[in-house]
Amino acid sequence: MPGPGTELDDVLALASSEPVWRLSADAYREEAAQRQYRPEWTWAARDRDGRVLARALWWGQSDSAHPLALDCLATADEVPLAERAALAAALLEAGHRAFAEAGAQAPPLYNLLRLPGAWRDDPGCAAAVAWRREAARRAGLSVEVERLQFEWTPAEPLPAEPERLVFSPEPDDEVFLDAMTRVAEGTLDAQTVESEAASGREAAARESLRFYLDRPGRREWWRLAHTPDGALAGLAIPSATPYHRNVGYLGVVPELRGRGYVSEILAAITRFQAAEGADRVTATTDLGNRPMAQAFARAGYRNTETRINFSAPV
Repeated sequence: MPGPGTELDDVLALASSEPVWRLSADAYREEAAQRQYRPEWTWAARDRDGRVLARALWWGQSDSAHPLALDCLATADEVPLAERAALAAALLEAGHRAFAEAGAQAPPLYNLLRLPGAWRDDPGCAAAVAWRREAARRAGLSVEVERLQFEWTPAEPLPAEPERLVFSPEPDDEVFLDAMTRVAEGTLDAQTVESEAASGREAAARESLRFYLDRPGRREWWRLAHTPDGALAGLAIPSATPYHRNVGYLGVVPELRGRGYVSEILAAITRFQAAEGADRVTATTDLGNRPMAQAFARAGYRNTETRINFSAPV
């Protein structure tokens, strides 16, 4: 029956030979010491003899009241391929119910991490994705977005210093909210489009504002970008995770797109993070957002993996 994994060693020892990333037992314990994994967020399905058939490991920040994401979903090799989606869906549904009873407003998204770029061409990898996709769908995580993960390291040259934009701090969150609302117009980001359709552009921008205020990155890092004549061109929100620095959020207002300003804003963020001593700066963008992917490539970012996000409809 699905339930929190009380016998942790058995849960972490689950054997799976599928060609997708799985969290190691050592990594789990290291992050559990920081309260990023917790017993009440660690769920397992067992057979009548107590053997672990499936596990779901949800993750959150050290101070999170509820899990933020499902990081690892796996079944034992002995579970037939045709039965894995149903078993995993039951496990996710049980976890979602428990999180809702504890006060979570929505089920956490599921991050299927570290897929190779050509995962569709690998039959084993494609099969592993297929049953996880079906399990997510059955558990209510029916919105799917494929994203590209990028990385910049000091082994690459720094992007050239911006010359056409002026960057300045802005302490007023409402001014940033207005800028976020403007750069979201016509965005290619699927999550933003869905949020706007469900709740309106301002509400979606306010949710993004809250999200980045809650990240480990500092508010004083944020900058607005203006043209020399004072017109708002866009914004730069360098950010961080518990593990490393990242690009965070950037955008250009619609009327100034197509002029290369996105590269200047990305360069400003990258240079800032490098000056702060970052040995790795990560970024993600939707598979369909080709202009942003091209901007990352021009700035010396390397595409390191593909990930698929499954979430509940807004």
